[in-house]
Amino acid sequence: MAELNNDFREIMLNRHSVRRFDKNVKISSEELNEILEETITAPSACNLQAWKFVVVNTPEGREKLKSVFMKFNYPQVEDSSAVVIFFGNTLAYKKYSQLWHKMYEDKKVTKEAMEAALNTFMPLYQKADRTMLVADSMIDTSMAAMQFMLAAREHGYDTNAMAGYASDKLAATVGIDPEQYVPVMAIAIGKHDPEAEDEITTTRYPLSELVDYM
Repeated sequence: MAELNNDFREIMLNRHSVRRFDKNVKISSEELNEILEETITAPSACNLQAWKFVVVNTPEGREKLKSVFMKFNYPQVEDSSAVVIFFGNTLAYKKYSQLWHKMYEDKKVTKEAMEAALNTFMPLYQKADRTMLVADSMIDTSMAAMQFMLAAREHGYDTNAMAGYASDKLAATVGIDPEQYVPVMAIAIGKHDPEAEDEITTTRYPLSELVDYM
């Protein structure tokens, strides 16, 4: 297990995308789960937590990914410690009542707060069309994906976020329902190959071009 780094500024400013991974670096399922436990503290709309993760770290799983990934992403798929696929869960609201009742049983909320949340938010999702459900789940899952990359850096690992795949085939390829789960991002995790050429250091647009105050 990598030594934890609790310097958030260093984590945030020195995180960057890595395309060449050291294939000899393995991350245990226990540590991946620890990183994912940190990931799911990310915020979500109405606490819906509309996300699902599929961890691919076996030779068989990698071959399946290569069948739907673009070739320029093969190095990450082949050599990273794992590829985590982030899916938005469009039917997360179906477990929403169960979640709030558990919060009430654990004395985290009052009965009044639970009923207010369920009476306010549940009807919105029950009546929502697929466009809203997809959009909500993609926003939630994007925040979780960013949190995963920061948590990975905290654990001493590098990441690479990827969208170069056949999005209409990815869910079925990894064995989940493509109607319920929409792909948001694939993130390779591992450690940069020390023998690879240096990764590109990107330049950011100046803040003056990006921000308006009013």
